[in-house]
This record gives sequence, C-alpha cells and structure tokens, in this order.
Amino acid sequence: MFGEDNSIPRSKFGGNMAHSDPNISTTVIEDDFAMRNSSASVGGQAFYDQGRLSGEGSPMTMSPWNQTSTFGKSSWSQVEENNDPQNALIGSLTREEGHIYSLAASGELLYTGSDSKNIRVWKNLKEYAAFKSSSGLVKAIIISGERIFTGHQDGKIRVWKVSQKNSSDHKRAGTLPTLKDIFKSSINPSNYVEGRGRRRALWIKHSDAVSCLSLTEDKLLLYSASWDRTLKVWRIADSKCLESLNVHDDAVNSVVASVEGLVFTGSADGTVKVWKREAKGKATKHTLVESLLKQDCAVTALAVTADGSVVYCGSSDGMVNFWERKEKLTHGGVMKGHKLTVLCLVAVESMVFSGSADKTICVWRREGATHTCLTVLTGHTGPVKCLAVEEDSESSKTGEKQWIAYSGSLDKSIKVWRVPEMTMDRNAVAMMQQQFGNDADSVPSDRSFTSSREPSISKRS
Repeated sequence: MFGEDNSIPRSKFGGNMAHSDPNISTTVIEDDFAMRNSSASVGGQAFYDQGRLSGEGSPMTMSPWNQTSTFGKSSWSQVEENNDPQNALIGSLTREEGHIYSLAASGELLYTGSDSKNIRVWKNLKEYAAFKSSSGLVKAIIISGERIFTGHQDGKIRVWKVSQKNSSDHKRAGTLPTLKDIFKSSINPSNYVEGRGRRRALWIKHSDAVSCLSLTEDKLLLYSASWDRTLKVWRIADSKCLESLNVHDDAVNSVVASVEGLVFTGSADGTVKVWKREAKGKATKHTLVESLLKQDCAVTALAVTADGSVVYCGSSDGMVNFWERKEKLTHGGVMKGHKLTVLCLVAVESMVFSGSADKTICVWRREGATHTCLTVLTGHTGPVKCLAVEEDSESSKTGEKQWIAYSGSLDKSIKVWRVPEMTMDRNAVAMMQQQFGNDADSVPSDRSFTSSREPSISKRS
C-alpha cells in the first residue's frame, strides 16, 4: 500500500543558524537540537541559505558528537537511581549511539528515535526490539494501533507495522505519500508548487524536515508539519494526502490536533494559529480561525489538554504561555521556570511537564488558572528534547496518583521518572524562586494578549 520515494528535499533554511536564540550557548548550537528558530535571528537579520540541503553540512551533521555507530545490538545500560524519595529517578538508559530526538509511550512499550536513524523499543527498561530507517534522523514518533508513524529529517513519513504473531517484530510498511500517489500526481502539472529554493515540488510531499506529527482523537487522520512551512493532512485508512496548507511564514515546530476539529500550529515565525477542520465529502477543509500569539521569539512546543480546555505554548525565551478555553480561548498567563528554550511540552489531566535546553524538566500542577511548580527534574547533561508521560499503574498501592515521565535528551540518554501528583519538592521550587523571584509559578495574564483574526489560507492542490 505504501511506497518509498528516494528524492532528496532541498531547504531554503540555513543549517548554521538553526538556533539563533541569544540565550542558547555555542555548544548547544553546534549540536543543533533540530528545532528551527530562524525568526529569532542574530542582530535582527534573518539567515537563509538557498542552496543547502536540509541538514547538509549543518552543525548537527558535522559535529563529532553525531558520528554514529552501525546498527547492532544495543549496549544501553540501566542505572538505578533513587536519590530523591519524592521524585525518584527510576532508571537512566544511555548509549553512545546518537542524540535522542523523539519518543512515544504505548502501554508497556517505549519507542525512541535518534539521529542514528534507529528506532528502538523498550519494555521494563530493557531493549525489546529495534528497527532502522534508510535515511533521515527520527524527529517524531506517533503510535496508532499496530502502526507506528515516524517523521524524519529528510522530509519523509515512514510507516511501520507490528507483527500480530510477534509484537517485537516491526516491518516497514512504506512511506507517506505512497509511491503510487507520487506517480499519479506527477503526471498533472497543476500538482506542482514552488518549494525551497524556487524548485518545483509535488504538493503532497514535504520538501524539508518533518518536525512533528499528531493524530485526531478518532485516529482517522494524521497531521504532519514541516520546516517547509506547511501542514499536511493524511487519511490513515488509504494513506491519501487530503490537504496541504501553507500555515506559517517560517518553519513549523509543533502541531496538535484537539477536540471539536481544532488544530493548533506553532512556528519559528513567533505565532500560534488555530485551525478548524470541516468534512467535505471524503475530503477535508481547514480554515484559519485565529492567531493566539504573535511574538519576536520562536514558538518551539505546543500541548493541549485532552478536553481542549487549556492550550500551552513553549518559546525560545524559556516562557510557557497558556490559554483557557470557555466560550473562546483567552490568554491565562505565563509559566516561568526555564532559562533557555522550551523544547517539549506534555499536558495530562492537571499536570504539565516542560523540557528545556537548560537540561531540566519542570513539573507543574494546574489548579484553576494557577499553575504551581511541584518539582524540577535534573540529571540530564544536554537539552531535553522530548517527553512522554503515562499514569503509574502502581499508584493505587500508594493512595496518591503518580506519573511515569520519560525524557529524551541530546546527551544521548533516556531517563525515567516517577512523579507524585500532589507532593511538592520544596528544595527544587526554592532554587527556582531564587532564579525567577516570586514569578516561579504562573503569572496571571494582564489581558494584553488579544487574538487577531485572519483570513483563511486556501488548500494547495
């Protein structure tokens, strides 16, 4: 059903300035945590290299830290650490294989992706299975039943299928878009649009890195967003690309599908946009509803609560803005807990987890419009690039709900944490307050944020 296309996309974005946030150290820039931030440019001058391939010759690929080993038996090691009885570090998995860019948890299984092109599957903190893509570091992983979708630096979405006979056996089922659809579309000249460097490209293909993936609540549609500034909508049942929208003026760093057909996108252009999905027969149409945020620094992460009542936005200035949805989305305030770029966010029930380039994870609990920082998880020696959180199945034995948090970092490690929902680590909070003063918890909105209405952006076809 799927097919692989081996063409190499070109990027208008310059790899050398993938991160121009002045708060980020040179070392971090050289390692490149693969979140495009070209809007927050040095000296106010945006940097573009129209001839460079996405990642070609970039600090990320040229760095000595990125010289990965051949695929083989994992030598990851589990380190038992329980130095904090309240927020115990259950285990630390490390291997000199590659920076961890993505992870996803599903039941007992944890999937991790790195710039070594390997996807590894873990069970009970031990390697359970592994499979490898042909090219393109693994920037995003999302699970839908027996299928695993991975977004890659080379602009492709690869599809993997779990064997029904052996859950440790993963086979590549193909690539989105399918080779059949590429061939059919290529015949019609109207299916070509202007891509990076003014090159003609098929509208159903991403022409730069796939930065993020999201599924609708019913898992019938898959959204993929890219550094090529587009959002694409895929029907999982037949692997068709239903729609492609030019959603931002710079790289799209995050997409989240929410309830009632709403979709949120965040970009290096400093905006968060809200889209509304409507069914048009077997197709879809997405209309721009509003822009929640316009700022100079890049939007680097988004998260939405399961009921769609709160939207969180992490930025390259280390702040997390949030909006509350009642009759409409209203800016609720700012959460101040990080000194550098917020790279990942997870919202689950009343809990919010934020991972940052400052190597820490802040854990927040929401009570009404107030967010209290419960603890700051430390231990990573590199930027925290990805997070996944699940409820701890052992919670019922303790009487207090607890969460298991998985964090992936550019220090080439994955850490697993147990976090109680109510207990506060006062030492960690006191340290944060020394850095941010009384603003360590969420600061209520001064209501100066006003949502700007914009005309809809039409579909590319």
